[in-house]
Amino acid sequence: MKAMRALVRPGSTVSGRAPVPGDKSIAHRWLLLAAAARGRSELSGLPLSLDVRSTASTVLDLSPGPQLEVESWIHMKHFRSSARVEGVASRLKPGVSVEGVGRDALREPRGEIDCGNSGTTMRLVAGIVAAAPFRTVLTGDASLLRRPMERVAEPLRLMGAEVATSEGRPPITIGGGPLMAIRYALPVPSAQVKGAILLAALAAEGKTTVLETVPSRDHTERALEFLGAPVTRDEGGVTLGPFQHRGFAGEVPGDPSAAAFLLAAAALTGSEVTVEAVGLNPTRTQFLDVLRRMGVRVDERLARNEAGEPVGELTASGDGRLRGVTIGAEELPGVIDEVPVLALMAAHADGESRVEGAGELRLKESDRLSGLAEGIRELGGDADVQGNALVVEGGGLEGGTTDARGDHRLAMAFAVGALGARGPCQVTGMEWADVSFPGFLDTVQWLGGAIEVAT
Repeated sequence: MKAMRALVRPGSTVSGRAPVPGDKSIAHRWLLLAAAARGRSELSGLPLSLDVRSTASTVLDLSPGPQLEVESWIHMKHFRSSARVEGVASRLKPGVSVEGVGRDALREPRGEIDCGNSGTTMRLVAGIVAAAPFRTVLTGDASLLRRPMERVAEPLRLMGAEVATSEGRPPITIGGGPLMAIRYALPVPSAQVKGAILLAALAAEGKTTVLETVPSRDHTERALEFLGAPVTRDEGGVTLGPFQHRGFAGEVPGDPSAAAFLLAAAALTGSEVTVEAVGLNPTRTQFLDVLRRMGVRVDERLARNEAGEPVGELTASGDGRLRGVTIGAEELPGVIDEVPVLALMAAHADGESRVEGAGELRLKESDRLSGLAEGIRELGGDADVQGNALVVEGGGLEGGTTDARGDHRLAMAFAVGALGARGPCQVTGMEWADVSFPGFLDTVQWLGGAIEVAT
């Protein structure tokens, strides 16, 4: 990626209406389900993010025949909004046809599968290939090679797959074969691990049950229910039996985690932003409750359902005044992707804010726990790590220079937080935003943010 830095000047307001890229979590799952389906699937709204491209590349690696539209989509460049005529460039949603031949016909990859920076790709693909009668090696970039993978390897071993990791981390080597159902309690809430088990359960003998102490994202279950799979859900978890689905069609809703950055920008600059055609899945919108506790006015409007996913609009408005909040450990799994931007908002709040039990943030694309505290201090704020808690004192940011630390969510959070600073801020490493939100800076500029971009 080409290095990019952003100079953010104080005093601008971010307001208006905008779309956001399609939901990564949904796109990963729909692409893999399309590859394992029998028959053609028609998908639109796939985000041109690096993580989703990694999953699409995996579809090519595992498909026995050509996937010309998928290959063309992988190499498509996202449209930069230089014209910025009502965000037309951002609204384009090219469709992609995926030719599914059924799970039993997936082929052995010719070499290692490169998952890039995407832990979601690695964990979900592990579930897909766990029943395949061949050997698969999943690897990734330097950041991904540091992330824990035993949490997905263990349940797949219990189901009958041979799974080896490198001291608990990637690369993962999977020798697939006949699988048996299991009853498995997730030791750590994880939609990725749950999704991997459920994808493996589609080819296992018997009914598999995944138990959760805290509900995690349910995109896998929703997609499988839409496809007709025998899914049973209750407050304790989800049960699924074997099932072979057929091709399907769907338009990926906008990513609520991406929307969080635009909503926060409006609240920090005393204005209003509406995000269009965004996913309103309740397992993904818990951060809205935190925004409301901080004093932000938030409105949700449901418009339709798309392949089992609720879709509509989100509007946030504020006057720039925010209250400090506490995010408890029990609340963290539902807002973990939004913690970076919530922490930068907290840096501008009146009073102390705390994120409790946040040790899981150390295991993301970077050590987000220490990275957030360091970045806030570098931008002239006050934050610290106390054990597994992030403590942000509030009072505002004076200005300064910080770096994204190779993490897309930190890049965007620092840029958004800088919009409310008293002095200029520089954020280097902004190219990492393309991992999940291609065109992020274009969108913020189009909405009025005073950001100068340099490479």
